[in-house]
Amino acid sequence: MTTVHHPRHCARCGHRLAADNPLAMCSPCQSATLDAHARPPTVPPQFWALDQMRDALATWHMGRVIFAYRHHPHHPQTLPQELVGTWLGLTQAQLSRIENGRAPEELSKLIRYSQILGIPAELLWFDLPGSSRDRRTATDAAPPLLMPILLNGREVMLPIDAEAAKANGLDGMLGGLTADSRGTPGLATSRGEPSGRQAAQLLPYAGLDEMQHMAAALDDARRYLDGSVVGFFGQQFERCKADDGQLGPLRVLPMVLGVLDAIQKHARDVRPAVRRELLAVGADGAEFAGWLYRDLHDPASAAHWYDRAMEWAQEAQDAPMQAYVLVKKSQMAYDSRDLARTLTLAEAASRVCPAAPPSVQAELLQQEALALATHGEPLPVIERKLDAARVAFGETAPDTNATGLHITTATLQLRAAAVYTEAGIPERASGIFADILAENSLSRRDTGLFGARRAAALALSGHPDDAAAVGLDALRIARATSSERTTAILSDVARTLTPWRSRPGPREFREAMLA
Repeated sequence: MTTVHHPRHCARCGHRLAADNPLAMCSPCQSATLDAHARPPTVPPQFWALDQMRDALATWHMGRVIFAYRHHPHHPQTLPQELVGTWLGLTQAQLSRIENGRAPEELSKLIRYSQILGIPAELLWFDLPGSSRDRRTATDAAPPLLMPILLNGREVMLPIDAEAAKANGLDGMLGGLTADSRGTPGLATSRGEPSGRQAAQLLPYAGLDEMQHMAAALDDARRYLDGSVVGFFGQQFERCKADDGQLGPLRVLPMVLGVLDAIQKHARDVRPAVRRELLAVGADGAEFAGWLYRDLHDPASAAHWYDRAMEWAQEAQDAPMQAYVLVKKSQMAYDSRDLARTLTLAEAASRVCPAAPPSVQAELLQQEALALATHGEPLPVIERKLDAARVAFGETAPDTNATGLHITTATLQLRAAAVYTEAGIPERASGIFADILAENSLSRRDTGLFGARRAAALALSGHPDDAAAVGLDALRIARATSSERTTAILSDVARTLTPWRSRPGPREFREAMLA
């Protein structure tokens, strides 16, 4: 009896398999599959132009870049950490820590990862060996003079008018830079650098007179770094805070880190009378950096800067700032649903500064109310805290307090609404959110953030169509301002709306979230 052998075909290319090949693919396809797992695929130039890649690269966090790379829609499906880790010489656990932890700083590893993934050199925040990035675009008009600006190790070229520089006596300080000058890359400044380069860290918001003063102060901090320079640092932080509300964290973070770098480098050299004032301003800036990283959904970096803010506030003997930082740490614990730390950190803030300025006291009491709500305390107990916060706020002039921390009647009400959501009264919370948002008095980013909180309250109240509509508006703002914190809240909204996913509104919202 003759045995009939049915022909078999390659599962990948469809060609007929050899009779002695027991596998599902032909030899060329087996080699191609093994090769695809051994190294990253070749990607087109437009791969790096996607907004999610550009946003990740703008954070100077290689873990975020790798995460965006793995989730890029160019890939047929999300690349697993195990596969990408193999390309980079990492285990899955190691890659997970890089993606979710603090930004890697070891230059040799940053270079190796970028080379393996094929990231274009001009998009990186560091230089590859043997290459020098041209940071000017083709559309930029060639300026008469370019000065290198160092922002936390990242160097960019700022156009300076040569005639104006010469007229103000800066030609010597600029060191003869020309339109074709290229700064020497470096990851940190040193006291031996030219004074012009050190002062250039702060140039985006400095006039020429101020730049001369900055140059002298950063060259000889003990002699020239005085109260006016400290005040200038504080002004930069305030300007960045205003810009953050409209533009989002990615646009202001480089400047904030640059000023903090200058403070950290020169705090040890200033006169003792100036040091406390400098560290107080540094604590305010470090707390703001912590907020920016929270908004980017980078808790490890946020915790680092909150710790630095606490250290500087302690050295400056600024008890209100210490209490304020503990409140922010409590808020971050709430973000991660670490409910025990949410309560204990809020209570610690009260003990650190029992006589805090009224507006700090108001925010502290509201955070205690939120913490009590997470622990299921009765509503009357929670509302006593909220009432106490309103009384404390009424004892100070609106909008500001002795530490320079900002709070308004609107933010007081919005935070109370968040407490009511946590306390199981989302209907009341959504009404408060709607009233404040209708006033159109919030910054662009905060409009998105509290719009997301309103959507959450509406979803919990059983109003899925309204929740979806409000959520869509908040999502557009979150993406425009790179607010990952807002996006995380909206992800919770999408999950809450799951029972109504067949309705047009919730379905559209879910599709937008997945886009």
